[in-house]
Amino acid sequence: MIIVPGMEWEHFSLEAALLDQETRDWLRSASQAGAHIASVCTGAFALGEAGLLDGRRCTTHWAQLELLQVRFPRARVLDNVLFVHDGTITTSAGIASGIDLALAFLEHAQGPMFAAQVARHLVVYMRRNGSEPQRSIYLEYRTHLHSGVHCAQDYLISHVAEHVSLDELADIAKVSSRGLNRAFKEATGLTPVQYHQRLRLELAATLLANPTLRVEDVAIQCGFEDVRHFRRLWQRQFGMPPSLSRTLHHMA
Repeated sequence: MIIVPGMEWEHFSLEAALLDQETRDWLRSASQAGAHIASVCTGAFALGEAGLLDGRRCTTHWAQLELLQVRFPRARVLDNVLFVHDGTITTSAGIASGIDLALAFLEHAQGPMFAAQVARHLVVYMRRNGSEPQRSIYLEYRTHLHSGVHCAQDYLISHVAEHVSLDELADIAKVSSRGLNRAFKEATGLTPVQYHQRLRLELAATLLANPTLRVEDVAIQCGFEDVRHFRRLWQRQFGMPPSLSRTLHHMA
């Protein structure tokens, strides 16, 4: 993977080149060899000079979108997106969207839970795609300040597919079972059981992307002993059966 950072705007014009010929050739040869090449902010102009944006969807900082399109008329420049993948070429908008892009790469390599944990460590919201905010259970319901509830949530995240009793969670949170149930509801709007179910559905959404797993296999791997219960919860949460959700995902 090659990531091209942004450059100072004072160097941008319709005529002036940002890269020398040797660097352009190097980027082109790397792309032809199969490297994934990404740019942050105005780094997209470097990709354009190397001919890597021709016929591709791309983006850059909002203030330079028009210039990018004028300089590289064969590119399909998009606005109002954080980042966009087109084959092995990825471009992102401003500097902050470079963080969104990095998290997307982490999610692809290590899964949504790992990427969400990194996002929480950085104290940023994680957005899975370039246009819509992410609705990840690993990040939602974490804006409260109750340390005991945070401990209980961390434990549930680490034991998604396991049976966890309320008493067990209460010991971890260092409060009574009744106190945890009340505090959890006040902090998140959910009971511990409901939160645990949401975690399992999030894991199921990831596993359903694997076409080799049957819906029944997904339910079991997520800790649901009753497959029918899993189907009912999925239907209630997403408004369609898991099999249809999988079909629509692959069509997208």
